[in-house]
Amino acid sequence: MAEVPVKFESDGSWITSKLEITDAHIALKAPYNFDVPYRSIIDLTQKGQILTVVATLEKGEESVFRIASVEKILVPLRKKILMSCNAYRIMAHFMIPAIRGGVLVTNAKWEKGAVTVLKSGIWFVGQEKQICVLLEDVANLELTKRELQKKKLDVIKLDYLDKNASSEVVSSFILCPLSTLQVLFNFIRDATKDKDMKGSELQQLDAQAAQVAMLIYSGMDTHSIEEMLTLSPKDLDDIYATLLKLEVAEVVMVRREVQLTSKGVRYISEALKPPS
Repeated sequence: MAEVPVKFESDGSWITSKLEITDAHIALKAPYNFDVPYRSIIDLTQKGQILTVVATLEKGEESVFRIASVEKILVPLRKKILMSCNAYRIMAHFMIPAIRGGVLVTNAKWEKGAVTVLKSGIWFVGQEKQICVLLEDVANLELTKRELQKKKLDVIKLDYLDKNASSEVVSSFILCPLSTLQVLFNFIRDATKDKDMKGSELQQLDAQAAQVAMLIYSGMDTHSIEEMLTLSPKDLDDIYATLLKLEVAEVVMVRREVQLTSKGVRYISEALKPPS
């Protein structure tokens, strides 16, 4: 049992308080003053030094708690929650990240710990750190083989977007007994099935739009795509509109087209006059 200093968000303000970590629950001090059993917690996310805890408490309604503290306190708190909360959880070996942008990560190694699947994300719980992959960022999932100690073993290859690195595609591996691996694969696949392209959507994605999507995936910018496919800005904008409508792309920058005002024209005209 340990009591640690934290801040709670309450009515839009942050209040300095304490949080008690026990074997069965976390005890929130003022202004909440009640216990949150680990088994009632259905989701956990973190942004910066703020943990967002979602729990099903009275009458089955979801309650959200935002807790801020230093990483030294958040690490054991996260681990306690992730190993005891209401979630699908397996013990496994994992390598995260293993591949970044198509290149093997230097010094990537297998870690032993737990994989916990919550409402919004997949948490990899190691001895010293916990890493979350949001389900909305999962791009692909496959059962494949990976060499470990000179043996080809069945693993899950998980591809996802790293929003902290300009949405770079990152791959990680999960290793556990095949029967458990298959169950985990099915569980994550079902949780991310909204990412699958439906038949009607595929009909809207013609060969040229698919080619543009492939070039975006390879890292090409707008100007390079226009040159390679000999597309006018308007033609490419129309293709982008289709990709946005199908939710296979998102806007990261709006390119502006401008023309000079009369003030601008006057400035340029004066600037081009030869010195008198």
